[in-house]
Amino acid sequence: MQTLTYQGIKITNKQQATVNDVLVVEAPLQININNEAYTVVMRTPDDDFELVRGLLYAEDIYKNSLNFIFEIIKEENEVPSIINVVIPKENLGKGYLNKRTLLSVSSCGICGKQELKDIKVEGEKLIQNTPFSSEILHKMYAEMKGFQETFKTSGGSHAAAIFNKKHALLTIKEDIGRHNAVDKTVGDLLINSSLKEANYLLVSGRVSYEIVSKAFIAKIPIIVAVSACSSLAVDFAKEFGICLIGFTREEKITIYSNPDFIKK
Repeated sequence: MQTLTYQGIKITNKQQATVNDVLVVEAPLQININNEAYTVVMRTPDDDFELVRGLLYAEDIYKNSLNFIFEIIKEENEVPSIINVVIPKENLGKGYLNKRTLLSVSSCGICGKQELKDIKVEGEKLIQNTPFSSEILHKMYAEMKGFQETFKTSGGSHAAAIFNKKHALLTIKEDIGRHNAVDKTVGDLLINSSLKEANYLLVSGRVSYEIVSKAFIAKIPIIVAVSACSSLAVDFAKEFGICLIGFTREEKITIYSNPDFIKK
């Protein structure tokens, strides 16, 4: 259930009419780890297991190649509202010690971090060695757009898609939150043991530090956005070895970092 119909009053040229609008759903999901509350995420229902898998991977809570056990503890209107994940304590990463004590809203994946040091990301710089063209980026965007069913009906959802080095679509997910959509795509590939094939991350909105860090942790060397990139996103993309591209629209792109392998 990604959309619901709501009634509203639409005014056009001072003329008033009652309309039924399709809106994207935003609902809370509480994530428990070994029966203890970890965080509450505001998300669009569907692909909840993928969301949880990707989020805990990005948070350095569980990076084991094996999938953990999901348990739906509570549902509301047939939609999960509490999911418990069972992870052996010896397999919990150090990120588990940084429990999110605040609500993680759909617009901010960093919300709930306890200290400034908690947003630090470490690892070896990524290496991109596959040449690609701006033309192929526009083709991949067109393909992603064709699968954005929730956006087509509501106009209110974001999307993230991951492609491999041969520009084949591996997964696409939608959500009201940009970073949630990214977590869902990464989680999907983790569950299907195919994250190593990921090479391009396409997002339907802007790119912030949070999305760059998620791509880096997932070892995805190219991020392509339809909209703007933040200053911190560019700074970290340069440091991480990620080719960051924004404003991918109308046959145009803007390259902000590590452009060595892109052709005109």
